[in-house]
Amino acid sequence: MLMCLGMALAYQGAFHQPEPHHLKVAVVGTTAPDQVLAQTLKDRAGDALDVTTLPDRQSAEQQLHSRDLVGAYVPDAEHPELLIAKANSDTSAMAAEAVFQTVAGHQGVPLTVTDVAPLAAGDPTGQGIFFLLVTISIGSYASVAVLGTAGAALGMRVRALVGLATSLVVSAIGIATAGPVFHIVDHHQVAVWALAWLYSAGIIAIGTGLHAFLKRWTTLTMMALFVMLNFTTSGGIYRPDLQNGFFGALHGFWNGAGFVEGARSILYFDGSAGLGGRVLSLVLWFMVGVAMLVAAGVHERRQQTAASAASTGPTAEAGPDELTEDQLQEDEAVAV
Repeated sequence: MLMCLGMALAYQGAFHQPEPHHLKVAVVGTTAPDQVLAQTLKDRAGDALDVTTLPDRQSAEQQLHSRDLVGAYVPDAEHPELLIAKANSDTSAMAAEAVFQTVAGHQGVPLTVTDVAPLAAGDPTGQGIFFLLVTISIGSYASVAVLGTAGAALGMRVRALVGLATSLVVSAIGIATAGPVFHIVDHHQVAVWALAWLYSAGIIAIGTGLHAFLKRWTTLTMMALFVMLNFTTSGGIYRPDLQNGFFGALHGFWNGAGFVEGARSILYFDGSAGLGGRVLSLVLWFMVGVAMLVAAGVHERRQQTAASAASTGPTAEAGPDELTEDQLQEDEAVAV
């Protein structure tokens, strides 16, 4: 029931009513009519649009490639043009197109739409990277449940190494299907795979560490962190400019957004446009996982020391309470 409630609140809260929020667009031109058009759009749209003016088409293309703009409108009496970058976000580009289709419609002329950052042939909507994220995420947090039960007898260092190897396999499966099979990632596969491995390793490290403390509540916690709050803030379906403030704020540092936006930068924007910050966020998530593993190792050693001290005392007949934890571990393994 908690999972059902959490999924309903997260997914419906994030996706039920996408509306522009500070959608960054520009009007290209320096003439008085261009300035008037930009100001009129700004006044009528309010917080929905952030409207600026640019001196020329080249400046507009540069800002689209640096992912600082969603759309740039080039006014013309007969053939106005809208420049977009679908690789940045197809849904945001569609929102910008809707705005300027209205502008061109008021002028009574057709609007030409030019995509300056086209998507891969195997991913015409640009959402294939999001589903790669889903694949890797589910493989990673499901592996945590298996490691926590089947690997419970192993030391924390061994579990950490097994988790690292598991993340390698999970990320390899993800890139193998997204690359050669479905052609979502049709170039720079090694770079995207490295990003996927870092992402997966962070999830498995955090989950393995948490399991030492949370036990059977680990699965619910992992779903909250890496499904409910992760998929909804990743930008894979809607970026922050089409979401409310809560989910938009999490997009800035959550690890799913780090993978999705990092992969977009690698594939479509020559490894620039904020890639460094996204890689840093994934490294920080991984370091949190390492810290969790260290804390879990200390916790388990203390438990073992306490158990050894207790075993030297008067021998007591094992009762039902002493079997509770083992039974819970077995039940969790069966559930997985």
